[in-house]
Amino acid sequence: MPSISNAWIVTYILLSLPIHFTISAAVNPIPINGTCHDTCGTISVKYPFGSGFGCGHPDFARYVRCNAGTLEFSTGTGIYNVSDIDYSSGTLIITDPFMSTCSSMQNSGSFSLDRASPFTLTGENIFVLLGCSTNSPLFDPAEDLCAMGSRSRVCRGLYSCKGVTGIGLPQNAPPSTCCVYESPIQLAGYTLDLPKLQCSSYTSVYSFGGSEGDPMKWKFGISLQYNDSYYSNVCKDCETSGGLCGFTGFDQSFACVCENGKNTSTSCFGQGYKWSGTRESKILNKLSFGGLLLLWLLISV
Repeated sequence: MPSISNAWIVTYILLSLPIHFTISAAVNPIPINGTCHDTCGTISVKYPFGSGFGCGHPDFARYVRCNAGTLEFSTGTGIYNVSDIDYSSGTLIITDPFMSTCSSMQNSGSFSLDRASPFTLTGENIFVLLGCSTNSPLFDPAEDLCAMGSRSRVCRGLYSCKGVTGIGLPQNAPPSTCCVYESPIQLAGYTLDLPKLQCSSYTSVYSFGGSEGDPMKWKFGISLQYNDSYYSNVCKDCETSGGLCGFTGFDQSFACVCENGKNTSTSCFGQGYKWSGTRESKILNKLSFGGLLLLWLLISV
């Protein structure tokens, strides 16, 4: 009789093990990597950009990241929202929350672009300095920093906006305190130092929206060109396998970030699987059948 009781105890333990294993596998699946995503809010995030640290190319990760559904661009002068990325042309649009527009003008901070960054200003930008002192170095004839001709009409257009009262000027004020700024450094290492230039505010127009005479239709923001030569065959293979290109380690070496949480140096092909209900069911059936077979053998002995 004791031998039969022991057999039942052994059988019970053996039957409990596979059931526990199967339940654990279902409740605790292979962890999904939650740091890299292909969108941020409504903006598609593709290489060389990334949604966070370890995603995209390391040269871009220090400047662009996703924060609570908003894609942000950082420089030494502040954090700006990325409103659009055009991957076909290699450009992105950033907006400064303190930059003036036709509908709202206010005192602005400065703007700078790191010389070592993979970004440069595009030729579409028209930087306009507003509410400048008449003693500003901008108006020194020897410096020739303010554009003349057709672009000077931008000043008259902006000063016709009701928002100009936000910087202490009446609507349709004389454009003598406005400057369409032509910096000696047009691309890399751009710096717009408002205190040094003695101006209250600035804005940037990257498109007239088909209506140069109506500043309410102008598109305000800063258009940047990015270096798109970082894309490589190894990144292409990673994306083909369903992964996202990123980097890892102190040397910031390439990493393919897979959906199941694994990072590889090549692609996500053959890098495991995520548990599915069908697979769990098959494992459960096989293990349960094995347990019943063992029980029958013990009873038969």
